[in-house]
Amino acid sequence: MAPSASDHHAEILDQFTRQAVPFATAPGIKNEQALSLVVDLAGAGASDTVLDVACGPGLLACAFARVARHVTGIDLTPAMLEQARKNQREQGLTNLSWQLGDVLPLPFPDTSFTIVSARFALHHLLDPRAVLAEMARVCAPGGRVVVADSAPAPDKAAAFNHMEKLRDPSHVRALPLEELRRLYRAVGLPEPRVTTYGLEGDLESLLGRSFPAPGGADEIRRLFAASLADDALGIATRREGDRIHYAYPVAVLVAARGAA
Repeated sequence: MAPSASDHHAEILDQFTRQAVPFATAPGIKNEQALSLVVDLAGAGASDTVLDVACGPGLLACAFARVARHVTGIDLTPAMLEQARKNQREQGLTNLSWQLGDVLPLPFPDTSFTIVSARFALHHLLDPRAVLAEMARVCAPGGRVVVADSAPAPDKAAAFNHMEKLRDPSHVRALPLEELRRLYRAVGLPEPRVTTYGLEGDLESLLGRSFPAPGGADEIRRLFAASLADDALGIATRREGDRIHYAYPVAVLVAARGAA
């Protein structure tokens, strides 16, 4: 049975309150090259106003703020927004504001922003299509709607999502790239431009910032070890010394919103 929205919110709050600091400091998540890739693909410039949806520790919001006029980050988890404010202070940025709140619906008027982004957020959402529709609603005509998320190969998606659900119980489902493309079309956005990259890391560091259910870590280690033989998880597992490394497939999609 699918979880209720209130149960899922509670799961997200539980997970991301605990994950706030380790997630915010994870090398792959805070990688400046990956953040710049999203900002550059969005075509962000000095006149843009940006909304970062489910902004987490504000890493992408801060990256946008280095080039945009103003950036707003919204997130459900107070502990994540604490990390966002810390990142803002450390970078000496003043053109940001943070809002505690849900993303469905987004608490902003129509056409409020010129760029609306969501990074590593859609796979946590019970209804990603509805959230993408909200992102399109608050995006101004000619503005860009940007999604960056895990995008497993279709034939590996079930195994990948099973593993991720074990690792993070707030995970719902990472969508293969074609499903992400279809979401854009379903909410009336044009065909997105797409870039892909691998989110690199090693298993033990990943588990060190994860909070699986009891016994989950051992099962995840087993799945990663088995994937060394046939890449069943679709994450390019490989052994380097005594550690298993991986590269999660990530897709970045950008589409300009047409006239209303």
